[in-house]
Amino acid sequence: MNFENHPCFNAKAHKAFGRVHLPVAPRCNIQCKFCNRKFDCVNESRPGVSSGILTPYQAMIYLEEVFKQKKNISVAGIAGPGDPFANPEETMETLRLVRAKYPDIMLCVATNGLSIAPYIDELAELKVSHVTITVNALETGIGTQIYSWVRYNKRVLRAEKGVEILMKNQIQAIKKLKDRNIAVKVNTIIIPGINEDHIEAVAAKMSELGVDILNCVPYYPNKGSSFEHIKEPSKEMVKEIRKKAGAYISQMTHCTRCRADAAGLLGDIPDLLLMKRLQECEQLAESRPEKKYNRDRPNVAVASMEGVLVNQHLGEASKLLIYGKKDGIISLLEARKTPERGTGFLRWTQLGETLADCGTLLVSGIGESPKKALSTTGINIMEIEGVIDEAVQAVFEGQSLKHLIKRNMTACGLGCTGSGAGCG
Repeated sequence: MNFENHPCFNAKAHKAFGRVHLPVAPRCNIQCKFCNRKFDCVNESRPGVSSGILTPYQAMIYLEEVFKQKKNISVAGIAGPGDPFANPEETMETLRLVRAKYPDIMLCVATNGLSIAPYIDELAELKVSHVTITVNALETGIGTQIYSWVRYNKRVLRAEKGVEILMKNQIQAIKKLKDRNIAVKVNTIIIPGINEDHIEAVAAKMSELGVDILNCVPYYPNKGSSFEHIKEPSKEMVKEIRKKAGAYISQMTHCTRCRADAAGLLGDIPDLLLMKRLQECEQLAESRPEKKYNRDRPNVAVASMEGVLVNQHLGEASKLLIYGKKDGIISLLEARKTPERGTGFLRWTQLGETLADCGTLLVSGIGESPKKALSTTGINIMEIEGVIDEAVQAVFEGQSLKHLIKRNMTACGLGCTGSGAGCG
C-alpha cells in the first residue's frame, strides 16, 4: 500500500508533497456539537471552511488551475465542507472525472462514515487509495454528548438511535474498506470533558480493525457551536493521549486541520490567488450541465404569496406549492402545509421530512436556521425572484436559473414581515 507520497499518511512526505481538496460536498448528514460550518471565511484554517462550492465540472476547471500553480500535488481529495457521502452524486462524479483525466493522481476522501458503505466498491474500482473516517466515540453515552442529530435514510434521528447507527456504520465501513485494501486513517477529536478518557479505547478498537493510522486532533473552539465554551485541550493532554493511543496504533502528529478547499503543502497559508480562482470557477454557468431533477426527489417546492411568482420568504410560508410531472407534463401537484411556527430548529428538520420528495426549493428569501437544517437533507435551495412557471420549467429541463437569482441578499429579518428574531 503506497503511503510514500501521501502527506497525511506519511509524516516524511508532507514537506515535499501537497494535496488539493475539491469543495463539492456542502451538505452534511450529522450535526456535531463542536461544528459551526462556514463556507466563505478566508481567515480560518479548519474543516468545514471553504471559499466556495463547486460542481464536479467546475472542480475540474479549478483542479487544472491548481496543477498549473502547484507542481507538488500528489493527492486530490474531497473533504467537504460537509460530508462527501451526504453529497454522493457530486462526490462520485467528481472522483470519476478526476480519475479519467488524471489516471496517476492519488484519490482520497474524508468522511464521518455514516453513508460511505454503498459506494466502497466503486471507490475501489476508481482506485481511491486513502479514506479518512472521523470516529469520536464507541459508546452511545459519549456519542450523544458529541452529536445533536444524525440524518439517515432521509430521516432525522435524535440522541441514542442516531448515534448507534452512526457508530455501527463506521465500524462496518472500516471493515469493508480494509477488505478492499484501501488505506484508512481515523480522525478522533480530543474534546476535554467529553471523550479524552475514551480515546485509548478508540485506538485499541481501530488497531483491531486494521486501521493504518490514528490522528488524535485537538478540539478547536468554534464560535456559534454548542461547544464554544469548551477550551482547547492543553499540549500536555494531547501528548499524553497520543502516547497512550500510540501503544496500539501509529499516530499522525503533523495534522494542520485542513480547510475543505486546501491546496498545497500541509501548513501552507491559504493561497489567495487560488481562492479567487475557485470563486471564479464557482460562477461558470457553462462549466456543468444542470441536472434536470433528482429521480429519488423529482418534485420542486415553491414559496409564493399568490401562486404566480416565486416571491415569498420561507419563514412566512404557511404552505409550499409542489410541482412535479403528471402524465409527462409539469403540473402543480398540491399545496403542502409547512410545520407550525414557534418550534425553532425542529420546524425546519420537520420541513425537511415533509419535502422528502423534493429535490429543489425555490424561495425569495431564507434565514440561516432553515438553510442550515435543510441543507443537510439533500434539497437544493435557490433564492430567486420570478415567474413560477419559468423557474420550475428551468429546473426540470436543467437550464440555468442564474438570471433569476436575487443579487441583493439581506440579513434574516430584513425584507420580510417577521419580528427580526429569526425564522422558527
